[in-house]
Amino acid sequence: MSFPAFFAQVPSIILRDRLAEFLGAAADGLIEYRYADAVRLAGHSCPTVAGSYLLSHRALRALYGDETPLRGEIAVDFREAAEAGVSGVMAAVVGLLTGAAGAGGFKGLAGRFARRDLLRFAQELPGNIRFRRLDNGQSVTATLQLALVPADPRLPPLLQRLLAGDDEPATHELFARLWQERVRRILLDHFDDPRLVVLA
Repeated sequence: MSFPAFFAQVPSIILRDRLAEFLGAAADGLIEYRYADAVRLAGHSCPTVAGSYLLSHRALRALYGDETPLRGEIAVDFREAAEAGVSGVMAAVVGLLTGAAGAGGFKGLAGRFARRDLLRFAQELPGNIRFRRLDNGQSVTATLQLALVPADPRLPPLLQRLLAGDDEPATHELFARLWQERVRRILLDHFDDPRLVVLA
């Protein structure tokens, strides 16, 4: 398996999952997630997947500070409906990192470790997504501003050519390179940019 080299440069995040610890899946429940894990889940790398990873990383850091975030113990609310825009893609990545799940999620063991109904949509929020700790109720709302990292102007016509049937390898190679270059800029050049992910 070969990913673009910059994937490995994106900061990872370590979480503690008490269910994983209970079932013996991870020592002390500690699990490290990298951007490549989000790509494997989504099946592709794009600004939405990158932005969702970055937004989650920043929100969890704001919620927990120097503590290790507790995966499976975070409720997540989306302002948009599940079927609106890119909500579904974002929710998949956010759910991967937080453990939050909708109605089909894990129901728990004797009242413990439940993840079901921790992910909700179409909620009234001042931003895009709200993350809330179940242990103390503290929350943070995050808004993603991907327009601050614009695409190369060559991308739209290249995409149209490819979708119209252009099968020239050079066309696809240039498109893919420019596409991932925007993802790289989001995740590396703007990882700590407070304008890209606005927290409240």
